[in-house]
Amino acid sequence: MLHVLYLVHDVSDPAVRRRIIMLKAGGARVTLAGFRRTQELEDVEGVTPIDLGHTRDGRFAQRLGAVAMAATRIGASLKSVVTPDVIVARNLEMLALAQRARSVFGASTPIVYECLDIHRLVLREDFLGKGLRGAERLFGRNVGLLLTSSPAFVRHYFERFGQIDAPIELVENKLLELEPRIEALPSPAPAGEPWTIGWFGALRCRKSLELLAAFSRGTEGRFKVVLRGRPALSEFPDFHGFVASEPHLEFKGAYRNPEDMVDIYAQAHFAWAIDFFEEGQNSTWLLPNRLYESCRFGTVPIAMAGTETARFLERLDIGLMLPEPSASALAEALSGMTCERYAALRGEVLARDPRNWICDLADCRAMVATLERVAAQNGESPGAIAA
Repeated sequence: MLHVLYLVHDVSDPAVRRRIIMLKAGGARVTLAGFRRTQELEDVEGVTPIDLGHTRDGRFAQRLGAVAMAATRIGASLKSVVTPDVIVARNLEMLALAQRARSVFGASTPIVYECLDIHRLVLREDFLGKGLRGAERLFGRNVGLLLTSSPAFVRHYFERFGQIDAPIELVENKLLELEPRIEALPSPAPAGEPWTIGWFGALRCRKSLELLAAFSRGTEGRFKVVLRGRPALSEFPDFHGFVASEPHLEFKGAYRNPEDMVDIYAQAHFAWAIDFFEEGQNSTWLLPNRLYESCRFGTVPIAMAGTETARFLERLDIGLMLPEPSASALAEALSGMTCERYAALRGEVLARDPRNWICDLADCRAMVATLERVAAQNGESPGAIAA
């Protein structure tokens, strides 16, 4: 059984839980070590995390200090860990710690770099940005494999700046569906007014929140917006107060992925698959979880033209596109919505191959098999690895 040491920046991140589920389903044994954003650590899918320290969302300097502190005591933190077959490092700061961990276990332990977002700081052209890219090249010099979730990340960042000289494996943010789904898809929300737009997942985009508020207010109740997930409170002056003050916005709290997906998407006609958090950069390049989730359940996605999400949907000829980021553009895209038009839009989504949206047991096994091939190289040059 392949033993994976998984180093993460936030052990409570739902995406970390999803990756652990995938690794275990694929046949791997997982040791989890990482930073926490909460006071207490909880087991993740039966795996007890090794605590590397406390970090705060959006506090770069504090996170950098926490990583430096963790690096000085990484040997003690991992003293009870059996030598792993491979180290998977999620995000840049964990790549730095992976190199320290590698020295603890032996220089032959291979490292896999998992990078699912391109942070705005590494794209800056000043001393800080160039320094971070230089650090990534330094820490990534002996990486055996790069895991990333969007081809645009490869085109616009890794290839453009020549960051990681390693094979690349695309692992999209698809919905986990480990057992064949034999039941029918859930009945959608009753077609007709009020039409519901669901914004689910990582709620971090203030521009989206304000746009959706302005749009829903202007429709005078014909459209409402339901929000679910974990709001990044560091990005909003008063998220809960703002939502409460808007008559057609409703926040219904966090959810579990994939367990709650059926229920939450059954409550929405349309899915907000737009993010302006790092507009023109990461938000333009990513393929978000909500894209795959919404399409799996026939919820019609709304995307921003010119983004990787829009290109993805255009290839499949589904969804709605906004030509510009404004409430008026959204109103135009949804103007004159009828039950017949909505049924046609939903039918187009449901007609596409579900394999576009889901990650099944075979995909989990394939991912672990890829990690096994990396481990089998046992420290050989990255170029020799067959991804």
